Amino acid sequence: MLRVALPNKGRLAEQTVILFERAGLKAESRVERALVANLGSEFQAIFVRAQDIPEFVSDGAADLGVTGADLVAESRQEVRELLDLQFGRCRLALAVRDESPVKAVEELEPGTRVATSFPRITEEYFRSLGMELRIAPVSGAAEIAPHLGVADVIVDLVSTGSTLRVNGLREIVTLMDSTARLIANAKAVDDPLKGPVIGELVVALESVIRAAAKRYLMANVPRDRLAEVKEIIPGLSGPTIVEIQNGNGWVAAHAVVDANRIYQTITRLKAIGAEGILVTPIERLTP
Repeated sequence: MLRVALPNKGRLAEQTVILFERAGLKAESRVERALVANLGSEFQAIFVRAQDIPEFVSDGAADLGVTGADLVAESRQEVRELLDLQFGRCRLALAVRDESPVKAVEELEPGTRVATSFPRITEEYFRSLGMELRIAPVSGAAEIAPHLGVADVIVDLVSTGSTLRVNGLREIVTLMDSTARLIANAKAVDDPLKGPVIGELVVALESVIRAAAKRYLMANVPRDRLAEVKEIIPGLSGPTIVEIQNGNGWVAAHAVVDANRIYQTITRLKAIGAEGILVTPIERLTP
């Protein structure tokens, strides 16, 4: 049984559990709020802090893990990144007080104090710019540091930017973008027994992620408009055309379409006379 380190709290934890459930790997434990749970018959989940997951995976305490790309980069641990899970989207940004005259990162004076819980990423970023600033590591709530005189600017995770605005801060530049990632221990990936199982998990999770951006569309269309139908709903490799019993010049067209184009797609199909249009979600999609 392979061990998978998952976040134990927060939005990242919730979205991770949902993704694994949709892939057919529901966490099952004997007691509520357990630190260990089975994920089917081949995986065991251990619930730990997201920031500790890169080390757990690197050390081999877990074969796989789910955590943010920002935490992987900050940890400097040797892990294999297998999959961008496309949730937990945020950015690591530099912010100054609203009243600051600074408009660009290059305007920061040498020796400027930077409060951050990502000192390694921050130091490397400024070093790449040839700038020498003073890094002030904090464990959290970096946005209060400029108001307390602890630092002049901050580098912190930003999602919507509302927390910065509430605290009188303004973004200057993004150091890196981050999403949740599936990471693995290199030895586990290369293991002849564990490797194939890990590969199957990647395929399963990919199928759920891919399906989230698609919809399955079915419509009755005039046979003499099939050329236009193929242009409107090309699908993955062309729409599937199904004969309708006693169709009298009508056929059924089935195709996978982009979820964000549903409105336009239905409008175009109606314009060529399509009827009985049905759109449904897709649970998993494997090419």
